[in-house]
Amino acid sequence: MKVLLLKDAKEDDCGQDPYIRELGLHGLEATLIPVLSFEFLSLPSFSEKLSHPEGYTGLIFTSPRAVEAVELCLEKNNKTEVWEKSLREKWNAKSVYVVGNATASLVNKIGLDAEGENCGSAEKLAEYICSRESSALPLLFPCGALKREILPKMLKDKVKAVSCFLVWIVPRDSHGKHNGLSDNPTPRNPSESEQLLFQTGSSSQHHIFQSLWPCIQSQAYSRVIW
Repeated sequence: MKVLLLKDAKEDDCGQDPYIRELGLHGLEATLIPVLSFEFLSLPSFSEKLSHPEGYTGLIFTSPRAVEAVELCLEKNNKTEVWEKSLREKWNAKSVYVVGNATASLVNKIGLDAEGENCGSAEKLAEYICSRESSALPLLFPCGALKREILPKMLKDKVKAVSCFLVWIVPRDSHGKHNGLSDNPTPRNPSESEQLLFQTGSSSQHHIFQSLWPCIQSQAYSRVIW
């Protein structure tokens, strides 16, 4: 059976997307389809915040995009050397929280020690952070425009200061729609993919499904996995 996997390709240490490998172990042939494009913004301001770890009690990464924003800041502002010499060590002296193993792996690659990756969700991570020591300094939380509010709300309810900083958005076209899958996808061959697999945690799923629905409504998709 074939599966359409609506997500960007992310290679692990074995050089393969973990979703493709896992599905393959269960006899499913997965095809990756990137569904959204991303646009980074305010990187100079974000770079300035990264340069002053003394102003924060730690970092929160809930998406690979946030880690990518850090990498872009270091590259574009010629701060790779200062990061390796001092900034990385200063941030590692603080807490660096993440959601998910994929994000944790990327955080490790830029030299930071991640914790909380096994929490599994933003809600669980918020509970984990709240169980740690309190600090008067805020946590720096680089995020996207489509982020869920549950994590910062839970932390603020527990008197945990959070500095949310917008570092990427999903661009919209001239019609105000998110750039991603075409609104007129080619109808599938009946012998091809029988399942759609949506990665969880994305508010873009609704738009994607609405775009595909006119074509798949009359098709024999046996199942949609969210």
